[in-house]
Amino acid sequence: MTSQTNSGTGITTVYKVTGMTCGHCEGSVSQEVSAMAGVTSVEAVAATGLVTVVSAGPLDDEAVRAAVDEAGYELAGRA
Repeated sequence: MTSQTNSGTGITTVYKVTGMTCGHCEGSVSQEVSAMAGVTSVEAVAATGLVTVVSAGPLDDEAVRAAVDEAGYELAGRA
């Protein structure tokens, strides 16, 4: 199952991240992932653990994993 869709505004990919519990967590993950080349939008929701990323092109899952790790959380994979 993939959670990646392509629309006129870019590619939307939904990831599952473990360890987020609050708004600060959401901000940390969003900040790190937003810094990746090609990323145009990030929405992290601690309550669900879902991080929705819109990018100009496909993202390397390992690069996303590294960004989430840098924020102090764990990428469980695509939702």
